[in-house]
Amino acid sequence: MPERKRVAVLADSDTRWKWGALTARRLVPDHELTGYLLRGRATPTARQLGEVGVRADRLAEVTCAEFLAEIERERYDVVVLALVGGAVQAVLHGARALWPAPARRPVFVTGYVGVVYEKLADGLLLRHGADLVLANSRHDAERFRAVYEGVGADAGAVTETALPFLGGAPYEPAGSRAHTVVFAVQPSVPDSRADRAYLLERAVGHARKHPDREVLIKLRSKPGEHTTHLEEQPYQRLAEKVPGGLPANCRLVYGNMGEVLDGTDLLVTVSSTAALESLHRSIPTAILTDLGIREALGNHHFLGSGCLASWDQLDSGLLPEGDPVWLAAQGVRPAGLPGPAATPGPADPPVPQALPGAAAGGDAYAVARAKVAGLLAATRLPSPAPYYTLTTAPGYLPGILARHRLAPDGRPLPGAARPEAGESRLRRRLRAHLREAARGAYRHGVQRVAPVIRRLGEL
Repeated sequence: MPERKRVAVLADSDTRWKWGALTARRLVPDHELTGYLLRGRATPTARQLGEVGVRADRLAEVTCAEFLAEIERERYDVVVLALVGGAVQAVLHGARALWPAPARRPVFVTGYVGVVYEKLADGLLLRHGADLVLANSRHDAERFRAVYEGVGADAGAVTETALPFLGGAPYEPAGSRAHTVVFAVQPSVPDSRADRAYLLERAVGHARKHPDREVLIKLRSKPGEHTTHLEEQPYQRLAEKVPGGLPANCRLVYGNMGEVLDGTDLLVTVSSTAALESLHRSIPTAILTDLGIREALGNHHFLGSGCLASWDQLDSGLLPEGDPVWLAAQGVRPAGLPGPAATPGPADPPVPQALPGAAAGGDAYAVARAKVAGLLAATRLPSPAPYYTLTTAPGYLPGILARHRLAPDGRPLPGAARPEAGESRLRRRLRAHLREAARGAYRHGVQRVAPVIRRLGEL
């Protein structure tokens, strides 16, 4: 029996952990998974990890320098970097310092957790240097290659796949049960208190106009927790100030999005990736236009989707359905149709005819799995070669590396990787408590103090 591959996933938030772990499962179906959480403001809590529902054989919290020491010592086969662009770049330069010449090293994989609607060039160039840069659709793959080719960088790493968490049972109309409307909120879209209060009031108003419906406000996190994006105006606190309170058929809910969608008849959001999950299951899905269709909101990404609608239209009974052509370009195939098949890029290897988990009509991860298998079969892999170097970005790269306590050459700064050998359990526990207290103070400042100061500044 072949030896199980060893996979490490480094993530910096709950959503990126979910993406990274599920991506690892798609790329290397039979593996031993070790999870690492990058220490920072969005490090997920135990509750958030439990809600995601994806478990690792082992899980540890680390800094960038500590992670580099881990992958040098542990010899993983594949490393999935589920991080913001700057952190990906730091790890890749650290890996370049570890393996400056062709060597037996891990295959580095990175990508995006959802819809890519802002900072396209910046985020992509910070991810350049990974062996695979995953694109969630044909549309994204074309854009990614165009960015890399536009700066003269190798675009061979760009690999078309699909969001790894698309799945679930096909939609079945409510029938005898209550018609359920789910408003999937986002931590930072929209960002103003007035806009968020308006959207909440419209959801509450929909519940009052339709007492036969259940309206669920699907929350991303509890107050004091952080996700991929900062949430300065939590809906929980806004709900406390709704005139007359929430009606009996409207409530706030947490939980795994896939499980919430199991009983959903209409998904409403501004631009959440939950819309793609909903459309994949053929659930009527509305992308709100109440606040305009703007790049800052991300709902411009859904132009041509057939899902743009306002609360007024939803109040009148509209149930939007996705446009099949748009959905196919976004790597989404409604339930009942064949799964999206990845389109090989110019330098992609031939796709094996039979791969584990292949769906009838196509397998979105077939090309990516073939690439990973080919890289794992190589005796040695070249040193990672990010586009950003001290030659191409001398005024940008050093600052990115310094934020992760790496020198300009990618090596950890003195004291960056704290050895725990010989350190007492009490001292480690005390440091962990101090770290959590500091995070709590930071989150309190973001959600309580910063909004007050901002309002005072507007007087």
